[in-house]
Amino acid sequence: MSTAALTGYCVGAVDPGRVVPDKLDFAEFYAAWFRTLTHQLFAHTGDLAEAQDVVQEAFCRAWPRWSTLDDPGAWVRRVAWNLATSRWRRARRLLHLTRGVREEHTPGPGPDAVALRAALATLPERQRQAVVLFYLADVSIAEIADLTGAAEGTVKSWLHRGRATLALRLTDDDVHASPEVRSA
Repeated sequence: MSTAALTGYCVGAVDPGRVVPDKLDFAEFYAAWFRTLTHQLFAHTGDLAEAQDVVQEAFCRAWPRWSTLDDPGAWVRRVAWNLATSRWRRARRLLHLTRGVREEHTPGPGPDAVALRAALATLPERQRQAVVLFYLADVSIAEIADLTGAAEGTVKSWLHRGRATLALRLTDDDVHASPEVRSA
């Protein structure tokens, strides 16, 4: 691989058009060391793609300081190992953080709640709205009237009719009976 081609992989590398004489042997160094370091890091990480990534990153970090490195092989090896270790630590930390997070299973609705929802579903829309707002949301009759645009007397009528219908549909025997008995 040529030096110019190699610099295309390195973010923040020196402009390939500007050739520095002592950087000409970087490509030879890369060719000689990449495979060896990749095998070492593959043995360490157990993931070939991860090993290639950290070795490539180490070479990219070596490129801008190439002329100042006394022992480039040792430097690139150390950087690659440090990168692999950092990634492993981040992955282990993420695993540790997510291990405590467990999916919570909430129990399904009880038979009373199912029966109430089924009975509410049979009410006309305005009666159902009035019953839900008044009994479940604790909204006053005046507020329901404002919300719906109806007179307070009309809201009281919806509540009365809704309660009467629910009383017929929700008897103690009916709530605790099995679905087969209720349908009979």
